[in-house]
Parts: sequence; structure tokens; C-alpha cells
Amino acid sequence: MFFDYLVLVIYVVMMVGVAIYTKNRSGSVDDFLLAGKKGLNGWMTAFAYGTTYFSAVIFIGYAGQFGKSFGLSSVWIGIGNAIIGTLIAWLVLAKRTKNMTTRLGSKTMPDFFEKRYGSKKLKLVSAIIIFIFLIPYSASVYNGLSALFEIVFNIPGWVVMLALAGLTALYLFFGGYFATALSDFIQGIIMIIGVVLMIICFLSTENVNWDISELVNNPKLTWFIVGAEDTSIFGPAVSLISLILLTSLGVWALPQTVHKYYAIRDKKAITQGVVVSTAFALLIGFIAYFTGALSHYFFDDVTLIPDTQVIPTMLAKVIPVGLTGVIAVLILSASMSTLSSVSLASASVVAVDIYKDTGKPKTDKQVNTLMRILTIVFVAISVIIAILNEKFNIAAIAYMMGVSWGTLAGCFMGPFVLGVCSKKVTKASVWASIISSLVLTVVLIIVLGYAKIGLASSFGAVLKAGVSCSPLIGVICMVFSIIITIVVSAFTKKPSEEIIKNAFEKEVEGLIK
Repeated sequence: MFFDYLVLVIYVVMMVGVAIYTKNRSGSVDDFLLAGKKGLNGWMTAFAYGTTYFSAVIFIGYAGQFGKSFGLSSVWIGIGNAIIGTLIAWLVLAKRTKNMTTRLGSKTMPDFFEKRYGSKKLKLVSAIIIFIFLIPYSASVYNGLSALFEIVFNIPGWVVMLALAGLTALYLFFGGYFATALSDFIQGIIMIIGVVLMIICFLSTENVNWDISELVNNPKLTWFIVGAEDTSIFGPAVSLISLILLTSLGVWALPQTVHKYYAIRDKKAITQGVVVSTAFALLIGFIAYFTGALSHYFFDDVTLIPDTQVIPTMLAKVIPVGLTGVIAVLILSASMSTLSSVSLASASVVAVDIYKDTGKPKTDKQVNTLMRILTIVFVAISVIIAILNEKFNIAAIAYMMGVSWGTLAGCFMGPFVLGVCSKKVTKASVWASIISSLVLTVVLIIVLGYAKIGLASSFGAVLKAGVSCSPLIGVICMVFSIIITIVVSAFTKKPSEEIIKNAFEKEVEGLIK
């Protein structure tokens, strides 16, 4: 185990080194949020996008939980993430987002909404929503990582969470987005090496039969794709499709992922980013869910194993001494990259979108200082919630993430995606999308909760059952957001000519032709 701990120590030293190296690269708000005026090249942006997309949740939460539930069918989630959530997302949004945010001079998603639709109230409300709903997502990442270290290294979960929080806060506080992007690049390389070694180890064990025909036709692995008879709303087919759509389309409207387009350098960087990020997503997503499906070979009855313990238990059985540290760093890297992006997105909406516009005018230095402090505050809040969730078993980590993604994407899918593509989207339609999606989320949690476990159930049990339907709820809200944005825009006052010109036609430095 000495070598495994040595790998962890080397990783920690590398991340501290990133903090020291980048501490002079975040002197202004633009530097802290966008890595300076020049932006980042395609490789760094692609790795920043990919490592933000995939965290410990996919390995410990999603791969374990849905690999054992859906078998090989769960691999379609990873493929959907690569094609819909990465390739098509980049092709549709990267250039449009970069150009429009450059024209408007917007640094965050709420800032974008204010300048695109001419409403400071819209900016305030969206900032509050983002801050609130990114907290459970961040907490789910902590929970996923702690499960691994408890089983593999026998380290208490709360210790791991506190250490992760401190390390993430350190390099984020000093280096901002440039530190995040640089660490993401390093972590992305570690993730690629880690998943390749992990799948080789799993496929090399006596548990797995290399006969492809047996692997593909094993009823334990293909049960929900071949001969699935349950087509109800709570059945496996609807659940799997919901998961694919939520995790693939949701990133189109999440502030921490679309932020990566803000800071991309030029057309060449976008071309690089499309290729690199798609290849990265396909590799990580496919191997993660494929590994989860292999759980049927490692347990007599995998359904008896708690969701968060499936992958960690498999790793403890299979990974030889000397490689355990590498695999642990793989999960650690996936988690830290996501946490830093989420923390940066949350801190920025408070400092830039709320604090800067209230009371007396604020200097760039004041806003930058507050943003640094808020990254630490957000990390602290998230880790406290994660520890409480682990202690009281409030919600499965996959569903915590589902609620976060579904609510945010439901509120902002129409306003953001259609907003960067069409001149016809109105301020009224944005309000309609945000308000109705919040209401619809709450209503669906209660309605589906009662539908799933019955009217005689306690309200607490109903809420828990409703939250377990979060993938389906998120998809409904995303589709609803697109529809209501289009419908309301058709019958409400169009944006002013000045707003349209500033958003779509204004010539400024930094546009991608």
C-alpha cells in the first residue's frame, strides 16, 4: 500500500504546485473567471469541459447504480453523453456562445441573461437559482468520492471530503479559472490513463469471460434491452431513456459547462475542442458504464450491494497493489475538476451578479476578493451537506445530481440555447420558463411520488420516491422549457433593436469568424 499512498501524495503536491504557479494569473475578475483576454486553446478547453462533465458521480453513483440495474444497456448513457452532450453541444453552442458573450461582455450565465434580455431582476433570480441548485450537485460529488476511499483505503468518508474540499479550495482560491483549466488538463490525462488501466484489470480477471457472444447475450447484462416487458412510466425503458436525455442534454444549459465556451480562444481552438472533448467523453463514458455492467460477474446477486459500494467493492477485489493509488487518483481527479468548476460558477454568480450591482459601485479588486472568499464558502457548504447526507442517508448521489441538473436545465434550456441561436426569444418567455419549470419540478416530485408508492404513504416517503424520478422530471422540464420559450416568445413583445444589435451584430475584438 506504500506505493498507493505515494501516488496520492504526488497528486496532492501537483495540485498545490498548480495553485502556486497560477497565483499571479488571476489579478482581475476577467483573469479569475475567463483566464485573461486571450482565452484558452482547444485542448485545455476540451479537457476542462470533459473533466467538469464527468465526476465521481459517474463512476461511483451512475456506473454502479445503473450498471447493475440496466446491464450493458447503461453504456448507451455514456454514448449519448459523447454524441449529444459533447459533439452536438459543441457544434451548436461553442461559437455562438463565445461570440455572443464577447459582444455582450458577459462573464456568467446570469450576466448573459441580463444583457441578452435587458433585465436586472432576471439576473438576480437566475443567480440565486444557480447558487442553490449547484449545492446538491457538488455534495453528490463528495459523497461519491468518500464511498471509494472508505472501502478501498479504509479512510473515513468525512476525512476524505474535508481533504478534497481543502485542496480544491486552495488552487481555486489562488488561480481561478486558469488554475482550474490547468489542473483539468492534468487531471484529464490522469483520467484517461486510469480508465484504461481499470478496464484492463477488470477484463483480465477470471470473473469475466472474454467470449463476446456470451458477454453480449448474458441475460443479466442485456435484460433491459432485450425482452423488457415493463413499458410503464416507472419501467426500465423510460428510466434509461430519461437518464440518457438528462445527462446528455442537461449540460447544454448548465452554467459550469457552458462557461467553458466563454473563454475559448479562436476557430482553431473550437475545432480542436470538438474532436478532443468528444473522444474524451466517449472513452470515459463508455468505460465507466461498461465497468458498472460487469458488476454482474463479480457478485452472486449484485442487487444486494448498495449502489455506492458496487464500483469501490469491485476495485478492492480486482485492482492489484500498486495500481490502487492510480485508480483512486482517477476518481479524485474527476471529482476535483467538477468541484472547482461548480464552485467557480456558484461564487461568480454571487460576486459578479449580485454583490457588484447592489449598493455603492464596487471596484474590480473588491469583486475579485469576494469571489475568492465565496469559492471557499461554497466548498464548505457543499461538504457539510455531503457529510450530513452520508450520515442520515437523505438521498442517493445519482438522484441528488439528477435534481440539480434537471432543475437548472429545466429553467435555462429554452432561455439560453434558444437565446444564443434566435433573435426572437423574449424576456417574458424567459420568465415563463424559469417560473413554470420551478413550479413544475415541485409538482412532478409530489405527483410522481404518490403515483409510485400510493396515496396512503407519508409525505416524507412521497418526496423521497418523487426525487428518485428526478431523471424523468428533468427531461420533462427541459422539453417544457423549450416549448414554453417558443410559444410565449410568439405572443410577447420582441427585444429592442439595440439589444438584438448588441447580441447578434455588434463588431468587437475577440469574435470568432
